[in-house]
Amino acid sequence: MLRGFRLEAVLFDFDGTLTRPGAIDFDGLKAALGTAPGTYALEHLTSLEPGPERERALGILRRYEVEGAERSRPNEGAEEIVAWLRELDIPLGMITRNTLVMVERALENFAHLSLDDFDVIVTRDTPVPFKPEPDTILFAAEQLGVRPEACAMVGDFVVDVEAGNRAGAITVHLVDPTDPDLVDHEPDFRIHRLEELREVVRLGGALAPGKLPNELLGRHLGQLLVDPSVVVGAGVGQDAAVLDVPSGEMLVAHPDPITLASEGLARYAVVVNANDIATSGAEPRWFLATVLLPVGTTGSEALALLGELSAECGTAGISLVGGHTEVTDAVGRPVVSGAMFGTVVREDLRDKEGVLSGDALVLTQRVAVEGTVLLAQELGSRLASLGMSEEELEECLALKGALSVLEAARIARRFQGVRAMHDVTEGGFATAVREIATACRRDVIVDLDTVPVFPQTQRVCELLGVDPLGLIGSGSLLLSCSQDDVGGFLEACAEQEVEATVVGVFGEGEGNVSAVRSGRPSELPVFEVDEAARVLS
Repeated sequence: MLRGFRLEAVLFDFDGTLTRPGAIDFDGLKAALGTAPGTYALEHLTSLEPGPERERALGILRRYEVEGAERSRPNEGAEEIVAWLRELDIPLGMITRNTLVMVERALENFAHLSLDDFDVIVTRDTPVPFKPEPDTILFAAEQLGVRPEACAMVGDFVVDVEAGNRAGAITVHLVDPTDPDLVDHEPDFRIHRLEELREVVRLGGALAPGKLPNELLGRHLGQLLVDPSVVVGAGVGQDAAVLDVPSGEMLVAHPDPITLASEGLARYAVVVNANDIATSGAEPRWFLATVLLPVGTTGSEALALLGELSAECGTAGISLVGGHTEVTDAVGRPVVSGAMFGTVVREDLRDKEGVLSGDALVLTQRVAVEGTVLLAQELGSRLASLGMSEEELEECLALKGALSVLEAARIARRFQGVRAMHDVTEGGFATAVREIATACRRDVIVDLDTVPVFPQTQRVCELLGVDPLGLIGSGSLLLSCSQDDVGGFLEACAEQEVEATVVGVFGEGEGNVSAVRSGRPSELPVFEVDEAARVLS
């Protein structure tokens, strides 16, 4: 999948990339040196102890490199692509395992390219380990004053890609048609001519304000998978999706924007919207996404987010059928607002007005799962300064895989005694209890001693002064279940490794909420603002 990136510099390999392949006879060089299979010539040389054997090997290397430099000619499009990049004021670097003297000799055969075209040149004369070690790229990035992950490393050989990947750079493999399987390390891009590098550069450049360009949008839409019910799906020029809903089923719809998270937007958008559909007893099937991107977003960053949306939908068995994507100064960071649609047969529909007095209040998963991930993600440095270890932070972030309630809702559909479902979102468990009580028009008594909290959540909340009962909690499902079915439901959940706990009971009345702790009357806290929103603001 394409990753989003912002391109700030381009680093070129020299031999075989800026020069035509084959100038240096590497096979002949290795045979003359007697290198072992799978060993490169330079690595063979560095393994030799100082002495006559090493001097002989160095002499062989110099002879082959001199002959290669004399034979070197510009690769197709090399001088043109460097000139184009210079016009764009993109910093350029050259990183080679050759010597500076040999590069200068080879460039004598170029008409429009010289060392002056490069802002930094790293050769094996430079006192840093050469490729495939990442040091040369890290050194070049530091000299250019840019981040390594904002550099594109362009090369024709496996060491170029390996070094780039290890440095975190964008790797571009210039494929040699005589050796198409050269790279064992997967590059970000494969090109067959240097001219194709223009597209990579465009993907790393900022987009103009307005709708996403049709060529970018079309690239994304052409990869979407849709189910047979989609009569008219997402497409450039299509104004609306058309869905064929089988007779006997009802369409369920729900929209939700994602505003608190700055990372993992795609997962939050799909999961949070799918959760709301599942609470009605429906199966989420179709998703529309409105994606607003801040000015300065690059094409690759836009496509990466859209690709993540598509992948998350695919994982959940949902079709991404359309939406809108725009670059605008109305937002300071990416915002995804989704609309999810699903279908349900009438007998599976769960209506909150069907809840009866005496029904058990059941919680699946534990409280504040989403909030735990969100705070660890957004305030990781602050938590670390307060004493949280890197391992603890990773444990918090690992809960990101537990944000969906789809499995719990599917189990619930098998029990007629499950009369209502409600997912826990902003405002956390305490707010969700009040919401389901109001919707059902039934009083609820909560046993606070039974409400389960992950140790990771407890740790985050203690360090930040947060109450887990008021912390956003996608991943948890509140439901009402008859006393006759609650045992069977809990057992079915256990069989599927879905945690479920009875945390209260519904009573008569019109939606009042009370609580007990240690058998005595207590108070369920009221949260005017979600605890995550409070801390993050």
